[in-house]
Parts: sequence; structure tokens; C-alpha cells
Amino acid sequence: MIIGFFVTFAVMNLPDEFIGQLQRLLPDEWEALAAAITSSEPSVAVRVNDACGARVPEGCCRVPWCDQGFYLQDRPTFTFDTDWHAGRYYVQDASSMFIAHVIRSLIHEPVRYLDLCAAPGGKTTAALQALLPCSLVVANEIIPPRARVLADNVIRWGNPRSVVTSNAPAHLGKMTHFFDVIAADVPCSGEGMMRKDDEAVAQWSPALVEQCAQRQREILTDVWPALRPGGLLIYSTCTYNRQENEEMADFIVNELGATSLEVPIGPDWNIHPAIGSDCHCYRFMPHRVDGEGLFMAAFHKQGSAPRQDIRFKEKAAKKTDETCRDWLSCPDDYVMDQQGDLLIAVPQDIRREVAALRASLNMLHAGVELATVMGRKTVPHHALAMSTERAADAFPVCAVDYTSAMRYLRGESITVDAPRGYILIAHEGAVLGFANNLGNRANNLYPKSQRILSTHLPDTKPAVLTAF
Repeated sequence: MIIGFFVTFAVMNLPDEFIGQLQRLLPDEWEALAAAITSSEPSVAVRVNDACGARVPEGCCRVPWCDQGFYLQDRPTFTFDTDWHAGRYYVQDASSMFIAHVIRSLIHEPVRYLDLCAAPGGKTTAALQALLPCSLVVANEIIPPRARVLADNVIRWGNPRSVVTSNAPAHLGKMTHFFDVIAADVPCSGEGMMRKDDEAVAQWSPALVEQCAQRQREILTDVWPALRPGGLLIYSTCTYNRQENEEMADFIVNELGATSLEVPIGPDWNIHPAIGSDCHCYRFMPHRVDGEGLFMAAFHKQGSAPRQDIRFKEKAAKKTDETCRDWLSCPDDYVMDQQGDLLIAVPQDIRREVAALRASLNMLHAGVELATVMGRKTVPHHALAMSTERAADAFPVCAVDYTSAMRYLRGESITVDAPRGYILIAHEGAVLGFANNLGNRANNLYPKSQRILSTHLPDTKPAVLTAF
């Protein structure tokens, strides 16, 4: 009787045509999936940033397919956690962390990696964490406001081997054979988000599914030339239907000429295989796994050829303030560049790639933004505060209590006991950003786009990570 009640409740709260789709998709499991979508609580998971010393959360279970992923026992208000603002972890659905397992299973050398539809940045930061050193990650998002959020999250993660762009797939497709790997987490009908987002239920229709499938074929066709022969395509959606999943996998094989790749998985992970396709596909569904709906598949582009470089006219480097180089832990590994009023440090080994990308694309972020030049003043940039490459002794670090940290993150001036000049504000070892200490007060340099807007701040920090 209880099971029957949940099934009836699920059917009542989901579109009839969607229920029919589930019945055709999973004749023996549709009732359990419908009940999970409408009657169960979403899990909460974080992926810790081991590059900045993040520790394993106490009392938390590990996500089976991601060594850095952990389930939390409840959902705190992450906005009020200084560790989150410091980039010590990223809040990400456990199913989406599978991208890290795919990367580690199939990529065994440094690569040029394009995250095509990257906002808000979960899979980008996972790639930065999973790829081998000396890789280059280009995170792209076509919608400008989402691209800005993407840049903020990539900067917060602190890895210098990242570039953020905002371009259409067709524009990127003109970069013939430039990338070794393309990850396409394409816009979809969002059925996998129905448990978390009522809007996903309200906007769903068969017409939306078909519209998304058509757009996905266009995106894949547009960007395909940018992947070198022998390269790897990772395709993913957060939806359940076959049109956007297995039928798209078949399109990649039959129309684009790719080969489906198998990814090793644990027998106890409860990942569902492909439905109605010979391709290797990996379906995450909330009645089987502790995570939301996700589909992922990997493909090899037939042939074998070295990646190509972009021809461009390289501009003469501008003379820059070389004293800023000392703000990096290994300054000789970087070249200085100035774009407008922004001083940027780019790793030496990817200097030409970044310059070519800048000449070809709309670039929002690259390398380590060191400082902003304001007349005769050189003001350290927030990206430097977040960077894992910042020299430990470059600036005095001022430890503040939780109340002062929250006021700082809200953009307020605070009073500190620290030397005059530019200082780093930190709480419990987590660096939050820069301030300019004038003595009687410290002027706040925390970016406006990232400030806490809430006027009601808690007295204590949410307990997410193990104490440092």
C-alpha cells in the first residue's frame, strides 16, 4: 500500500507525457524512478580542493567514483562558510563528479582540454583537478552572465592553467584540430533536475525535448572540427530521455564517425547501461544512485594526428611592473603580460596557446591575474589571493574572527591589527581576499560580484570541512 501511494503521488505530480516516456524507457523501474523524483530528498555533496590543503569532511561518506567527493549529512548555507569562499571545496552533485573518473580512466598525458558549455564551473574545476600537470583547460560559456559566474568559480579554484572564454560553438569549431579533448555538457531538457527544481517540471514538454536534441546536434557538429583526429569527446546531459542521450550517442558514431569508448566502473555503483544503443553509455538515476539524473558517454575521434596551432600575429609584449613577479611562488615559470590595465602571469609552457586563444576568442580570464594598474598604483588582484601559485610571503596575512570575516565578505570596511598597505584577510587559515590597511580601517577589495548580500549573518561558521 505504501509503495502504491508513492507511485500514485509521483504520477499526480509529473506530466502525463513524461510518465509515459518513463514507462517506455524503464518498464520495470519507472515507478521507482518516478517516486525518487517526487518523494525523496536530494543528496548534498562537495568535492574538496586538495591543491589548497582541504581536508576530508568528518563523518562523511566518499562518493564512490570520485576520491575528492564526499556526501554531507545535511545542506548548510554555503554562502556563510569561509572555506567555500576560499575555494577549499566546490558544491557539486555526486553524479556530475563522474567526469573526474572518466578523465582519469581515459586521459594519461597532458592535454589541451575544452569544456564547451562550462557554466557554472563544476565540471571545469573537476577537470583541473583530474588532468595531469601541464594540461591547459579552456572553459567556455556562450551566455555572458553565466560566463562571468564561470570565471568567478574558476578563479576561486585557484589553478593557473585555466582560460575562460565566451564564444559560440561554431566560433570554437574554426580552431581546427586545436584540442585533444572536448567535454560537451550540452544544454538539455533538464529531466534529471526535476527532484531539485520545480521549474524543470513546469517547463518540460515533448517539444522541449525535441528542441534540445536538435540544438545538441548543432553544437556537436559545430565544434567537431576543433577536436584533433585521435582526440576524445566526453558528452553529457542531465536528462533521462533517449533522444538527447542514446540517440545522440548514435549520432556521434554514425554521423560524426566516432568510436564509442568503454569506461571502467565499479559493479556496486549501480550505474545503468545504455538503453537501446550499442554505445557505452552511463546513466545515473536517483532511484539507483545517491545523486541526480546524469547521462555520460565518451568517444574517440577516428584517425590520428597531432593537434594544430592557431596562426596569429603575436603582439610585442608590453613592459610591465616586474616587481609583481615576486608575488608568485615560482616566478621564473611565468611570463608577464598586460591587457589594458590588468597585469597577468601566464605559465611559460602555454604562453603561445593563451596568446592564440586571446587573438581568436572573447577571453574573460587566463593564468593568474596579478594586479590592476591604476595610474601610478598597482593594486593586487583578487585572483592572486585565490591562486595556488601565490608566494606565501608576498603579503602579510591578517587572521580575523568569523564576524569580521562575514563583514569583509559583505564588502564592509573592517579594523585589523596588521601592517599598513595591502594585506590578505583570512579566517581559520582560509584566505578570503585583499584589503588595503590604512591604519584606522582596512579598505575592502573583495570583488563586488562575489559579495554576500544577506543582511542577516550567522554567529557561527557552518561545519563542512575538518578543522585545519
